[in-house]
Amino acid sequence: MKLTKPRLSFWQIFNMNVGFLGIQYSFGLQQTAINPIFLYLGAPEDMLPILNIAGPVTGLIVQPIIGAMSDKTWSPRWGRRKPYFLIGAIIGSICLFAFPTSPVLWFAVGLLWILDVGNNMAMEPYRAFVGDKLPEKQLSLGYQMQSLFVGAGILLAMGSIVLFQKIFGAEAVSDDGVIPTWMYYSFSLGGILSISTVLWSVLKTPEIPPSEEELSEINAAKSKPFMERVWQPFNEIGIAIKEMPKFMWKISAVYLFQWYALFVYWQYITPLFMKTMGYGISDAASQSAQMSLTYNIVTMVVALALVPLTLKFGGKKVYAFSLIGTAVALFSIPFIENMTLVLAPMVLFGIGWAAMMGIPYTMVSKAVPQDRRGVYMGILNMMIVIPMGIETLTFGPIYKYLLGGNAINAILFAGVFFIVAALLAFRLNEPKSEINE
Repeated sequence: MKLTKPRLSFWQIFNMNVGFLGIQYSFGLQQTAINPIFLYLGAPEDMLPILNIAGPVTGLIVQPIIGAMSDKTWSPRWGRRKPYFLIGAIIGSICLFAFPTSPVLWFAVGLLWILDVGNNMAMEPYRAFVGDKLPEKQLSLGYQMQSLFVGAGILLAMGSIVLFQKIFGAEAVSDDGVIPTWMYYSFSLGGILSISTVLWSVLKTPEIPPSEEELSEINAAKSKPFMERVWQPFNEIGIAIKEMPKFMWKISAVYLFQWYALFVYWQYITPLFMKTMGYGISDAASQSAQMSLTYNIVTMVVALALVPLTLKFGGKKVYAFSLIGTAVALFSIPFIENMTLVLAPMVLFGIGWAAMMGIPYTMVSKAVPQDRRGVYMGILNMMIVIPMGIETLTFGPIYKYLLGGNAINAILFAGVFFIVAALLAFRLNEPKSEINE
């Protein structure tokens, strides 16, 4: 049965995506503040990749399972996707409040695992949620609106780091194993936003009830024996991978290089400034936060502007050229020693980030069946976290032995990978929707 979806207003699309703000604030802290905390607690630089393995592993396990489960969920009161991202937001909020109290490295690493479970549980159904609600003609606006909130959430996270570091910077400690006070305020704000913004979207946006056919499938799944219900998400994932559209196999190659490179950047931008500008951990973390602040401002500004560009030139071209721009940014950063001028390449990075956070999801949403959108969005996330997992296992030795333990070389390495990702993006064939809406 084909479902005709009502066209939503701009503010309805805005409200349904507000929850992404809190989720992405949390991810923003992971990008910029988690690794400095590890360094404060005594982690050596070449251990940073393996200490970040929680993100890839939890994403690989949690997102496809939650996606498959949410496809087979319906509550007249709570909906299909909303229960999952609400529970995930609560878990994430608790962890954010606890993180800066970490007394030792192993405690912080353990909290990161739990935080990632909550964030992944919240984020995956949110991707499917937009696809569930919007007619095909509004998918690009919906996912680029998410891209805008990606920028806004990370922008707030970086802004809080810069602001609180400046306010409380006088008591920032050197490398003595103590987390500075300014970190506490950034994480506490994240704990508040994580739950409050998701509640906004939950209360403001009703979900579309499943069709009679979908509801009968959901009820049939509920009536199965307990062990069959336990294994059902895994079976759904296996079947979905077997029947996956060819487009998704092609985009997995782009993602392999794109997300490997992004993980390298996030891990080594702080050590880069310690080397190129002679900063200590606190000042280097603040400078890297300013970099993220800049590129996420750009992301917010250009996210919706990419909608008419993709309609005119096609998502593939806009996506590929944005990846080239990101590479140019990374090739430039290590050679700029001025703390203000080094922000300029972040304009290109911000355009790339806006495209990465919106365009692929629009294309995939058009390519997959509507009643399996949750599991396929989870599989798309597997294509994100597998490269991250590979990076956490491989880049430590590459950094130490091949790149000479030099953060400059690490950032240049990431730039090369973005060029490869762009070349692969040019090979994508934009899918025609399997859903008529």
